Amino acid sequence: MNRKRRHQRVRAKIAGTAVRPRLSVFRSNKYVYAQLIDDRAGRTLAASSDLKLPRSTKGKKPAKAERSRQVGEQLAKVALERQIKAAVFDRGGYKYHGRVKALAEGARQGGLKL
Repeated sequence: MNRKRRHQRVRAKIAGTAVRPRLSVFRSNKYVYAQLIDDRAGRTLAASSDLKLPRSTKGKKPAKAERSRQVGEQLAKVALERQIKAAVFDRGGYKYHGRVKALAEGARQGGLKL
């Protein structure tokens, strides 16, 4: 309940457009999801999650923060293919640290301007 209230506060201040969409983050206990949203048209332009990441050959998954960084890089790659160079970061009511911070840094490393 508290996270939803915090997220509403954040969403009141930011909105995504087709040129600069909103990079929305959702973090569950097991996975992390991110999507680029054009709020004016009400559509998702690109999405990524660690469900889509390739499995390692040894069967052992990397740490959650490392997977989040990879999700950010993957999302930035898809965004650049679709001519999206910048985005507004929406942390989804979560604190900006750990997996959320790793995802944002991964998106920046991938070439997306946040």
